[in-house]
Amino acid sequence: MRLLLTFIALGVFVPVGVKAQNSVTLTARVSETVALSVAPNSIGAVSDGNTVRVTLSGTDSPVIRVPLIVRSNSGFKITAVFESQTVLSELSVADVRATGRLVSPQIVNALQVKPQLDPDTSQPLIVVSGPRVSLGGTLNSPNNALQITVLIRLKPETLVGPVHLTFNAKSL
Repeated sequence: MRLLLTFIALGVFVPVGVKAQNSVTLTARVSETVALSVAPNSIGAVSDGNTVRVTLSGTDSPVIRVPLIVRSNSGFKITAVFESQTVLSELSVADVRATGRLVSPQIVNALQVKPQLDPDTSQPLIVVSGPRVSLGGTLNSPNNALQITVLIRLKPETLVGPVHLTFNAKSL
């Protein structure tokens, strides 16, 4: 009995400091990603992560359309480097369209597009920049990309040898 009274007294006079934890806060950050590829069946185009390289012969048409596919979870910028003896007369965005429901609804109107007429090809050319494209999905999801069709116009009288155009995408 004395032992029982001792335990009761300890319970009354010594406060118990155990408190249950009922919430956990987890903070994470996803690395910024921009992926650039080319639509299937694009002539002479090879993509690798955030780079697309287009190679054309000097006998190809002076007007070329390249459908680029962009996926990003952050703001992005696409630049182009032109390598050829042929003269580039125009590099512009001809068309932009979302590929599905996981594309930000504001993206098409939020793009910064500056057509390059008679551009200085000694430096990288800015093709387009904009905010986050994808609202979800992976780099292979079919419904979370933006298709940007780039128009390349070459001066016909200067068509000589191969034309190399390299597009590069990066996070802002």
